[in-house]
Amino acid sequence: MRYTKLGETDLEVSRVCFGTWQTGGDWGAVEEREATAAARRALELGVNFFDTAQGYGWGESERLLGKSLELGSAARREEVVIATKGGLRIDGEDLLRDSSRKWLRKGIEQSLRALGTDYVDLYQVHWPDGNTPFEETGAALAELVDEGKARYAGVSNFSVEEMDELGRTRKVDSLQPPYHLFRRDVEDEVLPHCREHGIGVLVYGPLAHGLLTGKFDTDTEFDSDDWRGQSSVFQGEELEGNLQIVKELGRYAEQRGNSVGQLAIAWTLANPAVDVAIVGARRPDHIEGTAPAADIDLSSDDLRDVEEIVEGAVPVGGPSPESA
Repeated sequence: MRYTKLGETDLEVSRVCFGTWQTGGDWGAVEEREATAAARRALELGVNFFDTAQGYGWGESERLLGKSLELGSAARREEVVIATKGGLRIDGEDLLRDSSRKWLRKGIEQSLRALGTDYVDLYQVHWPDGNTPFEETGAALAELVDEGKARYAGVSNFSVEEMDELGRTRKVDSLQPPYHLFRRDVEDEVLPHCREHGIGVLVYGPLAHGLLTGKFDTDTEFDSDDWRGQSSVFQGEELEGNLQIVKELGRYAEQRGNSVGQLAIAWTLANPAVDVAIVGARRPDHIEGTAPAADIDLSSDDLRDVEEIVEGAVPVGGPSPESA
């Protein structure tokens, strides 16, 4: 397992981060015993970086991660780097963005209790909040770091302009954007900006929400509570076209001795602005299949070949707070 510094922080993190979005319930039912075993297997494979969020099951994902890693143990806590996210809340049936000082403070306290720890290494604003001044959000993040509740503060799903505005009050240590072979809009401005300004980047969705695992076909069915079952990119002609590209990528990866998923993750890590790729896992064999991507080097020829294969792909997005 390869490690790197996240941006300009002193966090030494594995280049593959264990993601827990899948254990929050948005991807269907979760088998807790298997999810626990997956997190522990990640540790055995050298993964030391774990990402979660208050909004993943409203504490459920954080609770399960804390239990799996035994974060209440001082020895274990020092072995791992924990990132979580706040700034979303439920109001009746509405999911709202709320990065106010009041809610961020309340949110991190709830997250710490769920995780079973007294600090997180990285606290991130999950989505930009257009109703709260960035100055207020930045000041709140600075307070949480000064108080020792978080070691560093970052953002997720922010634009360059939003990072700049927040950064006037408190330095943005990291960004968590969506990035994979079928979603590349951050290449134009966001990733170059982060590289230029020393902002660490941990990308999510490198497997295009499962599409780049090579395990889907046109007959794949999703649980009724899995968001992908209602997404147009996992249905019809859009899916069929992308599946053909995944097959071609799979053949190319096999020639290299890799799986298509490993190739896809390694491709994101080949971008010089990307420090870490977040990969979800519900079972131990999932992380066993993806963790080796951290050690794969893609040459300029490899990157050119991949570029040719994915030409004409249909962009694949994901859910947002407004559509969840």
